[in-house]
Amino acid sequence: MPINKVMREALKALSYPDIHLKKNYKIVRSIYTMTHPKGLSSEYKAWNHKVVAGDHVIPVRIFSSDDDVKHPVLLFFHGGGWVTGNIDSYTKVCSRLAKFTGHTVISVDYRLAPEHKFPAAPEDCYAVAKEIFLNSRKHFGIEPEDITLIGDSAGGNLAAAVSLMAKDRGEFMPKRQVLIYPAVNNDFSENSQFKSIIDNGEDYLLTRTRLCDYMDLYKSSDEDLSNPYFAPILAGDLSGLPDTLLITAEFDPLRDEGEAFGEKLKSFGNQVIAYRIPDVLHGFFALSPKYPPVEYCYEKINRFVNGREEAPDE
Repeated sequence: MPINKVMREALKALSYPDIHLKKNYKIVRSIYTMTHPKGLSSEYKAWNHKVVAGDHVIPVRIFSSDDDVKHPVLLFFHGGGWVTGNIDSYTKVCSRLAKFTGHTVISVDYRLAPEHKFPAAPEDCYAVAKEIFLNSRKHFGIEPEDITLIGDSAGGNLAAAVSLMAKDRGEFMPKRQVLIYPAVNNDFSENSQFKSIIDNGEDYLLTRTRLCDYMDLYKSSDEDLSNPYFAPILAGDLSGLPDTLLITAEFDPLRDEGEAFGEKLKSFGNQVIAYRIPDVLHGFFALSPKYPPVEYCYEKINRFVNGREEAPDE
């Protein structure tokens, strides 16, 4: 069902087209933070921690219920085009994840572009994942297979990249990953092979122009465009990767590349469950859990992380 004219005009107004992202990325960061308010369920507590990675530290925030139960872990990488977003702006999302999944959620405050370009973000996410997977029994009293990678948008890209890095480096291997409308390709221009980039690339909050700007701010050079850690769909061998729950949004420019990535994962023998959520936009998962599409996603995430997910209805 197409979005009606009134909603389309509202979305266009919200897309703040007059702000030039490349010149004013710090302003866009501030807007992003203001539109993603903090909020922590009274049932859950948050602890700040740091992971040492070479010459710098990576802040993380741990969300867990105030009890003595050992909970499985969701290792969360936030969205924001590799340029915006942080553990503060995702506090509400992560506290909800903890509440509605019964997991401990660990949110990673990876370094942002353009101050820290590729591969800073995936290397930070990998460093935190390595620390948690190799010390899961010591830190959380759980087995490594009780840890699931999860990320939305650019965070979905990073979750997929960490899985590829883990496979290549052989230090640990996630059992599951949840990719929520991930960015997995290297071309958001009018020449993109994916139809949704063109069909949904204007007036839907996340525009094609903004995607191109994010990518330009993120990359160190054009050589990055062919790196599978930058664009996971380009990986030549996707065998032996985690079981994957893939969630896409109908009116999202990233919809088709995410679904194509899911099909490519399947073609290499991986287990993939994919859902396209109708009548929603990129970013919808940050809305209230009472919103039916978000409630539906939590249901599917819970079934998946608890090993009870079935193939989606045809």
